Amino acid sequence: QVQLVESGGGWVQPGGSLRLSCAASGFTFNRCWMHWFRQAPGKGLEWVSGINSGGDSSYYADSVKGRFTISRDNAKNTLYLQMNSRKFEDTAADYCAEVVAIGTWGQGTQVTVSS
Repeated sequence: QVQLVESGGGWVQPGGSLRLSCAASGFTFNRCWMHWFRQAPGKGLEWVSGINSGGDSSYYADSVKGRFTISRDNAKNTLYLQMNSRKFEDTAADYCAEVVAIGTWGQGTQVTVSS
């Protein structure tokens, strides 16, 4: 059964940090590009970041570049998103996804930035 399960969401103050994890199962994780998306309240889905299968190339939306870092541990079948310097506009439900070979999404984890 193909599955992605996010964790690590919660509440953080502006300027704070949080790390999201995404545990993958049921497919060959180390052969797949992986991505993070987010959806802010009342807005559409936004691509945040992507990483290649080997973990040595990563890409970011302009809105998070320099603040967020995507990484992966293929031995643990886990994707990560380190989020630093959080802003109010980063409040969103965050999703990990494989969108090319399999097309599967996690259930999402909510991150709220509030003072």
